[in-house]
Amino acid sequence: MFNKIFLIFLILISCASPEVKPNKTIHEKDVVLSDSTLGPGDLFDIRVYGEKELSGQFRVSSEGTMDYPLIGTIKVADLTPSQIKTLLEKKLLEGEFLKNPQVSILVKEYSSKKISVLGEVNKPGSFSYHDGMGVVEAISLAGGFTPMARSDKTTVTRIVDGQKQNIIIEVHEISQGNAVDFNLRPGDLVFVPERVF
Repeated sequence: MFNKIFLIFLILISCASPEVKPNKTIHEKDVVLSDSTLGPGDLFDIRVYGEKELSGQFRVSSEGTMDYPLIGTIKVADLTPSQIKTLLEKKLLEGEFLKNPQVSILVKEYSSKKISVLGEVNKPGSFSYHDGMGVVEAISLAGGFTPMARSDKTTVTRIVDGQKQNIIIEVHEISQGNAVDFNLRPGDLVFVPERVF
């Protein structure tokens, strides 16, 4: 009986708290990326196993396409890296260019995707997202903290499955090497609150 009551108590507490600390409750790898599709301006690497001529960096054009050797122009806007990989493998196979194409895609820069940094930073605004971008880099892009910033309550707001989630990031802990940086995702909003005296 006590175990059931304790379990219900834990569930209620977890539902009541909209803020979580990433190093204790939620990890970046556990949060689903809401939109990893590519768009105009995005830069990505294509690697085809054993085929240097078919590997390289490509940028999505303003029309949402890319020009690829042997295949020609392909529409890649609104596709995920996984979908582009499948599409290229299919076209290389259908065109009889390769018998067993093995393609990998790595996005280098999401120019079509942005993150925003607001609050107590020197240059608040929106910035182009790139794979592996962390909170510390985003704050640096925004000119760093103002003297009034409360770095231990920096908040990342993220939409996960249509629900807004606020994640507290203790940036001073990251700066001191006591915590790992928190990886951002396209569409994230980083907010640095003001210190209360």
